[in-house]
Amino acid sequence: MTRKTLRTLPLHLVLLVVGTVMVVPLVYAALSGFKSTDELSRNPFGLPDRWLTGNYTDILGSGDFWRLLGNSTLIAVATTVLVVAVSALAAFSFARFAFRGRETLFTLFTLGLMFPFAVAALPLFLLLRSMDLLDNPLGVILPQAAYGLPMTIIILRGFFRQIPGELEEAATLDGCSPFGFFWRILLPMARPALGTVSVLAVVTSWNNFFLPLLVFTDGTWWTLPIGVQQFQGQYSAEYARVFAYLVLAMVPALAFYSVAERQLVGGLTAGATKG
Repeated sequence: MTRKTLRTLPLHLVLLVVGTVMVVPLVYAALSGFKSTDELSRNPFGLPDRWLTGNYTDILGSGDFWRLLGNSTLIAVATTVLVVAVSALAAFSFARFAFRGRETLFTLFTLGLMFPFAVAALPLFLLLRSMDLLDNPLGVILPQAAYGLPMTIIILRGFFRQIPGELEEAATLDGCSPFGFFWRILLPMARPALGTVSVLAVVTSWNNFFLPLLVFTDGTWWTLPIGVQQFQGQYSAEYARVFAYLVLAMVPALAFYSVAERQLVGGLTAGATKG
């Protein structure tokens, strides 16, 4: 037991350092939100002399914050549903059907991982303007789904290819069509992988800042990342209030990840085991 502890001690120390680096800024921001700006300037690292909840309650009582939260949730959920549905069908075709040019087409999808969004910003803006999708949530949902397809297809294809072919043959003998096998057998078996790509899609969409900023000129459809920037510009001198807004903007993402963490880890572990 002592020898095993000594072998794992460096790993535990590294995890402790990484955890500290990640947690300390969150704790500092949360505590700073309970201070006034004057106290934050005088005592930036200590506990608040008097715990002020006004910074948080004022933001929570504002309809703008809840509107931004609703916009981010709507766009993230719609993007996730679209990218997972399309990617699952595409991955099923790449994994279970043999057709001419399959690997070439799959390679084209993988090349999408190396295509930076900044390169396509101007053409995408012109395309969305010509399609009248500016200041429209579809102008963010559709490009986000398109950019999420390569990674999602790669993950799902690898998982689908590990499903035994004998299972598909047995389903076919029982009168199951290819789509019936996909819908009734393959998708339930691929639930861990679907959960993993869904979590990744939600997190990516939630944290997206540049695309909503490019598409939404009207504040009606702004998302939380844009709201953080606008709030920081409006209250640039009130640091405590800005910290409170940052913490409240992070809470939904942290809460979602805490709930979905087991699904994410389980899906990655299942994929690694099958691989």
